[in-house]
Amino acid sequence: MTRRPNVVVILTDDHAAHAISAYGSVVNRTPRIDEIGELGWRVEHCFATNSLCSPSRASILTGTYSHVNGVTTLVTPIDASQPTFVSQLKAAGYRTAVFGKWHMGEGPGHDPEGFDEWQVFLDQGEYVDPQLLSRDGLRVVPGYATDIVTDLALDWIDALPGDDPWCVLVWHKAPHRPWVPDPARSTRVAGSVPVPATFDDDYATRTSSARRAAMRIAEHLTAEDLKVDPPAGLSYDDLALWKYQRFMADYLACVESVDDSVGRIVDHLRSREDLDDTLLLYASDQGFFLGDHGWFDKRFMYEESLRMPLLLSYPRRLPGGGVFEEIVTNVDWARTILDACDVEPHPRMQGRSFWPDLVGEPVEPPAEGMYYRYWEHDDVFHKAPAHYGYRSERYKLVYFYNDGLGLPGTGSWTYPGEWELYDLLEDPHELRNVAEDPAYAEIRARLEVELWQAQARVGDTPHPGQPRPALHEEDR
Repeated sequence: MTRRPNVVVILTDDHAAHAISAYGSVVNRTPRIDEIGELGWRVEHCFATNSLCSPSRASILTGTYSHVNGVTTLVTPIDASQPTFVSQLKAAGYRTAVFGKWHMGEGPGHDPEGFDEWQVFLDQGEYVDPQLLSRDGLRVVPGYATDIVTDLALDWIDALPGDDPWCVLVWHKAPHRPWVPDPARSTRVAGSVPVPATFDDDYATRTSSARRAAMRIAEHLTAEDLKVDPPAGLSYDDLALWKYQRFMADYLACVESVDDSVGRIVDHLRSREDLDDTLLLYASDQGFFLGDHGWFDKRFMYEESLRMPLLLSYPRRLPGGGVFEEIVTNVDWARTILDACDVEPHPRMQGRSFWPDLVGEPVEPPAEGMYYRYWEHDDVFHKAPAHYGYRSERYKLVYFYNDGLGLPGTGSWTYPGEWELYDLLEDPHELRNVAEDPAYAEIRARLEVELWQAQARVGDTPHPGQPRPALHEEDR
């Protein structure tokens, strides 16, 4: 019988795939993160089902969509007693731990459950001298958060008794806003980062729902984000470029620390002779706009925000250098990890295990598309409206239903529902909304049906404002 693998899940916060050289980054190099893909597989089309930190983490853990696990926004805490892939591993004899960013609530019922050991940041956590909460209470740990989380994980692995398999979640704060680099490192010089091709997107064909977003580099990065005042007398366009370079210098410095941390983990597993028998995943909880469309942040269903990096290795079972092209989501991870460990998933878990595809033994066809829903709705901070949609290999249909759960104190606001449709083959940068283009009328009608069916498959309820599609005969 093949030895059950150890499991290491390294999760970062807001690390866009296009800031990883394995995914073709033109803004930086990440050799140690890339190494995981070289040892194993790069998942090319992994998507978040709700592009926001807390909901994505809950979906990764539970293998369920936000409406099932209850974590729909940043302020809806998790019921930590619900089954997760970690609790399933623990019940099967695994030692389990989590270190770093939890960010799904604190206190009884919300603190991590199903872990032998846990030490997590309060809320978002601090980059320098962070507070860490554990069963023993709260303490401040001197140092830089990325290094501290890595140290805790490696120390825990080394202290494990016996030969039982183990699972550790190494969940970093970086590179989340406000992007504080390691003070012990030399400061990255701003001014040399390529500007994305869509930086000057004028939103001409986008709906008012998208145009309202308060995420523009030029207007919405703050003094805390930038750390230094911009030069006086800059024009609007020049100020936007200056802010972009300033923000990216710190963002990429935070990523560099993460890359070094990943290298430490790989080297440590190799020195212990554990690397071949470890399922090692590197990922981010969603994507991030890096000046794309003039934005920073995430939330929207556009590709830069929707797409998650996912690199994984397990040398004992998987050949190196593989690229998986099919659509997967963060909801699929729980079943996939459990499948690789030969542990039964909980019946409540949704999604599809893509482990059989990786080992060349597919048992069901891959998904034809994926369902997305962003629930958090506010008119004060990012002004990103509630919306959902369906993405197939070629097309993306988005419905902004424009009301729902907001952040405390933001009040309620509603606008009429609005549609966007993108042809990802003809328009990969999503610059031309063709929802009202007569040439795409038949495609839109079909996608509205597919969206409706995708909602039903995952057990979600359409918003009352969403028109019921005219179903084709074969779908009645």
